[in-house]
Amino acid sequence: MTKISAALLAGAALGAMMFAGCDMVLRQDMADQPKTRPQSPSGMFSDGRSARPLIENTVAHGSIKNDIFNVGKDYAGYPLPVDEKLLLRGQDRYKIYCAPCHGAQGDGNGMVAVRGMKHPPSYHIDRLRTAPNGYFYDVMTNGFGAMYSYSERIAPRDRWAVYFLCASPAIEPQRESQLICRRVCGRR
Repeated sequence: MTKISAALLAGAALGAMMFAGCDMVLRQDMADQPKTRPQSPSGMFSDGRSARPLIENTVAHGSIKNDIFNVGKDYAGYPLPVDEKLLLRGQDRYKIYCAPCHGAQGDGNGMVAVRGMKHPPSYHIDRLRTAPNGYFYDVMTNGFGAMYSYSERIAPRDRWAVYFLCASPAIEPQRESQLICRRVCGRR
């Protein structure tokens, strides 16, 4: 046999093996799968709809842009009024999510830091005392350095409650909140 006929024979054998296991019809399982189109009727659910209503406490994709609590890092205002109920909620969330690293006093000596992890900065340093309100909200939302994002764990309103709890002695326009915070936190 010549080299050309050997190559032709090998090519024909390879082609026969490729087509031997295949139907001659192109399979389109992904295109032909059973599915429901958005807003189409469905017999699967008792209400007859294929689109399901949102589950309570979920955030629809894109709705964060319309959230009044979502502010920039340079935001210096107060998106909600500070009262004792908000500060108590902030204290509760702080103890759960923040105190393990930042410590009960906000000095960066929480149990996680004491046991060998990197110490977070103290809330009492000048850089953080003079930072705008939105900076703290942004750090809780997106994380910073070794701190990961708490956007899935702490609701937006609660993030502001935590901020007000930590910063309320520095809030000048709202003297009442200072007194509330000192009473709630035990600060003098």
